[in-house]
Amino acid sequence: MASTEDSAFSDTAASDAAPTDLQSFAVQLRRMNGELNRLIHGFAAGHDLHATDVQALAAILDTDDPLTPGRLRDHLGLTSGAVTACLDRLERAGHIRRTRDSEDRRVVHLHYAPGAKTAARTFFQPLAAATESARVRFSEDELAVVLRFLAAMNEELSELRGRQR
Repeated sequence: MASTEDSAFSDTAASDAAPTDLQSFAVQLRRMNGELNRLIHGFAAGHDLHATDVQALAAILDTDDPLTPGRLRDHLGLTSGAVTACLDRLERAGHIRRTRDSEDRRVVHLHYAPGAKTAARTFFQPLAAATESARVRFSEDELAVVLRFLAAMNEELSELRGRQR
């Protein structure tokens, strides 16, 4: 028979533990998505852009190799015309530049303009601070698991998107 002290400890431990069921994940992912969308819409509105334009900027920034309009179209799930309009807005606003491939002039590469990085960095600095504030609450081992989970989620979502085409 467990003592009252053991029972109290178990109740405290159980109430401190975060639920790990699918619904709890769904709720937290939707909440985070909503908060990020609010930030994205704020940046877009402050720079006379559409939210899709900010998604395009993120894709251009996050890629290891220079992105092409075709790869951006696939990533965003837009039509060629919509991507062209998006890139025209981003170029006019000074956020990106387009360059022709030196070996195949038909290929266009998209690059994030250095000045645009400064504007984005300034606007999203509070997000970086919030991320760091949350990050320091976890051990390196816990963060490794979180990163593995986020990478797995992104992989699953990418595959899901591919199956829905």
